[in-house]
Amino acid sequence: MGKHLILVGGGHAHMTSLVNINQVTARGHKATLVSPSPYHYYSGMGPGMLGGFYDPTQARFHVRKVAEERGAEYIQDTAIRINPFNKTILLKSGRSISYDVASFNTGSEVQMAPLVSSTDTVIPVKPVLNLYKARVSLLREIKNRPLEIIVIGGGPAGVEIAANLWRLLSNEPHQATITLVAGSELLRHTPQRVRVLALRSLLKKNIRVLTGVRAEHVENGSITLSNSSCINYDFAFIATGIKPSALFSDSSLPTGADGGMLVNSFLQSTKYPELFGGGDCISFKGSPLAKVGVYAVRQNPVLFHNLVAMLEETPLLSFEPGPPYMLILNMGDTRGILWKWSLTVNGKLSFLLKDFIDRRFMKKFQVSGELDEPSLVKLLE
Repeated sequence: MGKHLILVGGGHAHMTSLVNINQVTARGHKATLVSPSPYHYYSGMGPGMLGGFYDPTQARFHVRKVAEERGAEYIQDTAIRINPFNKTILLKSGRSISYDVASFNTGSEVQMAPLVSSTDTVIPVKPVLNLYKARVSLLREIKNRPLEIIVIGGGPAGVEIAANLWRLLSNEPHQATITLVAGSELLRHTPQRVRVLALRSLLKKNIRVLTGVRAEHVENGSITLSNSSCINYDFAFIATGIKPSALFSDSSLPTGADGGMLVNSFLQSTKYPELFGGGDCISFKGSPLAKVGVYAVRQNPVLFHNLVAMLEETPLLSFEPGPPYMLILNMGDTRGILWKWSLTVNGKLSFLLKDFIDRRFMKKFQVSGELDEPSLVKLLE
């Protein structure tokens, strides 16, 4: 008798499983994808989509079509609770679905509270579609008035967002003033040369960079900083730390310090062997990985193998994180800053390499006519 595999989330780590889901159904099993949107946007191209390097169709996967064309069921919904004892997943709609094997690739989210009061002009950089919505709003507003834009967060995401905001708005009829509130230090987990190059690039674009100070509270039109000063804004982007949703802790599953589902080397829950996961929503027991997309990409083949193996009761494979990842920052001016090990390369070749890697990844998994779809996104998806 066939079993039921549920994929919760259509993120990077599930792409190999999705494009090969017909191998699951061909064995007599049922497969279901649960995702809040029929599209998944690739985070590596998000800042470039904001800056206008990429059209939304170039930066997204049509996960509903990928799943349905290969024999899986698609449910547009969000998982809010897992019951590992009766093997059911409760969805936001109130529906409950049962599984034999389930895998989670639900990503991460920007933690807004207690920093931010509710306001439409504050934009968390995840989910990635927020960046395209912001692009539309900014281009509309700057035609009528100058804009004060604040980016909160001095990590790679904050740097790329600030640089690509400059690209988006630098030639518009009204001026945009961009300020990056970087916290204790700009790109503090990178070598000094990377920090210097990034700062130099931002300052050349007339982007103001505030270091040694952090945002403490954001309300309508005003941000209070840790030095008690205030700065005004029209739009504020939140690119501070990310963490998994509360799904796993709310379900009383073993979790890491960040709330991600705790997994072993097989990408498998340390307590419930039928549960697997990949990407930002998991935490490795004993050796947490950085929340970067490259690890989700590397997990793809191992995760797919292990899901099929669990259904078929065959041996699992261990995931090896591999060598240190390469960071390439898109600096908004067709230049990039590349860092790996002791190597740092600044210039157009770095950007071209990033662009090549990102487009190659998209080409591999855009298998359902994504590039032939209308370029205008339905913003409420």
